[in-house]
Amino acid sequence: MNKSIIISLFVLPLFFACKEEKKENNPFESTDIISVKTATVESLAFANNISASGLVTTENQANYGFKIGGVVSRIYVEEGQFFKKGQLLASLNNTEISAGLNQADLNVKKYERDYTRAVNLYKDSVYTLEQLQNTKTGLDIAKKQKEAVAFNSRYSKIYATTDGFVAHKIANEGEVVGPGSPILAINETKQNNNYLLKVGLTDKEWASVKIGQKAKVTLDGFPDEEFEASIFRKSQAADAALGSFQVELKLNMKNRKPAVGMFGKAEIQTDKADDFMAIPYNSLIEADGNKAFVFVVENNKVKRQPITIFKFDNNQVFIKDGLQKTDQVVISNSAYLNEQSTIKIIK
Repeated sequence: MNKSIIISLFVLPLFFACKEEKKENNPFESTDIISVKTATVESLAFANNISASGLVTTENQANYGFKIGGVVSRIYVEEGQFFKKGQLLASLNNTEISAGLNQADLNVKKYERDYTRAVNLYKDSVYTLEQLQNTKTGLDIAKKQKEAVAFNSRYSKIYATTDGFVAHKIANEGEVVGPGSPILAINETKQNNNYLLKVGLTDKEWASVKIGQKAKVTLDGFPDEEFEASIFRKSQAADAALGSFQVELKLNMKNRKPAVGMFGKAEIQTDKADDFMAIPYNSLIEADGNKAFVFVVENNKVKRQPITIFKFDNNQVFIKDGLQKTDQVVISNSAYLNEQSTIKIIK
């Protein structure tokens, strides 16, 4: 009995000693201090350029057709083919046209004979002055009819009025076409600066641009090149189908010849500069569309702050709202932080 009491008294100090040693080896209950790097929110003047996209076209487009109807005899060009000013592009079968010209010529000769005979008869007092004048009127009418037929004959052939290319061949050889029916759809290309990029802008963007404003354009067909451009025309009415306002940029294509319909992107330079808050890209901890979060430093703690993104620019992010100019944002070790973390700012 006494031996049991002695063993218990001996073991009890050892138990408390082990417990105290175990307690000394436990980590402190206070949280760890996390080292972070920070950056000050900057206020920068940002040129509020307008980004837009559209399709390549040319300054002038036209549909060529014959003034008179008939059978298409020849079309001398194909779709996509370039032509020069004055080049013959198409012609009608001239059988009927030649017959009309000959008929008009014979009619003029008949009235000339009639008038000569009427003059002689008037001198002999056989014809009255009225009869002489009526014969003269008949001759004048015949001459005018011949001029009209000759005029129509000249327009039985289509000649290019300027340099360009065939965008679309509407009719083919052997077809019967009516007066004025389109035969060829063409695009003019007097020089390489006749190419345009037609883009759609919003109401506010349309109002902020003006004729002659500069722009930079990239085309999908020439991805490694950037072309100079300027605003050439502004539509005064919204496009009913697209719901946007059309603006045409004149391109300086140098020695390039793009295809009509080629997709392009334009960066229109505006004179207006707005102040935006700028932060480093690596300060973002979450982002969804134009919404994101950053950690803002407050008294050795961090606060999860929502922000609205305006635009990304290389390694910077321009912010619409959510931050002040004096705010410090965390740019490193953000993944290990929460609002209960204690931080230490390092350089």
